[in-house]
Amino acid sequence: MGSEEAKDPFKGVDWKAVGGDMQQNPSAKPTLKKRLPKKVRQIPEYYFLPRWPLWKAFGFCSACIAGGVGAGMLVEAWIEKKVKEDGGVIWEFDK
Repeated sequence: MGSEEAKDPFKGVDWKAVGGDMQQNPSAKPTLKKRLPKKVRQIPEYYFLPRWPLWKAFGFCSACIAGGVGAGMLVEAWIEKKVKEDGGVIWEFDK
């Protein structure tokens, strides 16, 4: 039982002073470094997702949908025009 104390060479080591000035110069007094608290930045809820009035959100979404439908109609008309110019054949598997 008494031999367990002899096996632990690091029992009385001050781990806060390891690698610092205290280890190199034992007569030096420990210095305390003050850490200033970091300010937590308050981000408003509408920073990422703005909240619009209902009429404004409805108008914006309607305009986006109408623009997508219009673009789809233009692409469809352009494809039909190209198919008619090429003779009406889209894919030829014989070649």
